[in-house]
Amino acid sequence: MEVSLMSSARCSTFSPAPTRRPTASLLARPTFLSLRSSSLCPLRPLTSSVDVLPQRCGRRVTVMSMEAGIGVMGTKLGMMTYFEPDGTVVPVTVVGFREGNIVSQVKTAATDGYDAVQVGYRRVRDRKLTKPELGHLEKAGAIPMRHLQEFRLQSVDGFEPGQRLIVEDIFKEGDLVDVSGNSIGKGFQGGIKRHNFRRGLMTHGSKSHRALGSIGAGTTPGRVYKGKKMPGRLGGTKTKIRKLRVVKVDSELRVVMIKGAVPGKPGNLLRITPAKIVGKNIPKN
Repeated sequence: MEVSLMSSARCSTFSPAPTRRPTASLLARPTFLSLRSSSLCPLRPLTSSVDVLPQRCGRRVTVMSMEAGIGVMGTKLGMMTYFEPDGTVVPVTVVGFREGNIVSQVKTAATDGYDAVQVGYRRVRDRKLTKPELGHLEKAGAIPMRHLQEFRLQSVDGFEPGQRLIVEDIFKEGDLVDVSGNSIGKGFQGGIKRHNFRRGLMTHGSKSHRALGSIGAGTTPGRVYKGKKMPGRLGGTKTKIRKLRVVKVDSELRVVMIKGAVPGKPGNLLRITPAKIVGKNIPKN
């Protein structure tokens, strides 16, 4: 009989004698066995926007970020300088809104296991979408839209498919918002630009200028630790900037001015939600 034992320090195979019993130190050692049986809950890859993790047989746990309130999607137009009435100069990002921000689906705990509102944004031609996508939007009585995103809420009362979200009713001047989007991709970069490493001497005979240097020890541990900061691709990832202040809401131009910089370049898709403040608009748990 062979028992595969994997501890935090090593992985070995222990073959006890038929007449000997395991010692107390062996029983106290943490053991991790790979169990694959038809009676156990299978591990499946997480592919949806709402990750469902198997907790126990017959029970599943939904893991998703809870929003403080319904949000909208917008398009980054650029940055400018805004002068407040008292003359204060404020750098702002101008966010525009194309046709969209329509509720395409309302999910409830009874039907989907959680409460969320699905919102569509940016109208496109019918031929730009697949037939399943068109059928999903036609069921809600909505126009063809490019982007669909979910906002998980504590309560979905008051929302119905086909409802248009008015930006002026959701955000007011002075509100704090969280803005998320894809950051600007900068390609493959070195350690100095990617992780703010310091370079070596450029003179006095030094031959280590911008090189990474040592990445670990020798025989022990004999490998490179996971997560080691090294050169690699920089940017082009989902980024969220929290607690930005809404400076101005212009209903005529259909734009919102937000203080500071937001992820991405002009034309980038943005997701704007009320800022999450623990204990105020979201529960502490």
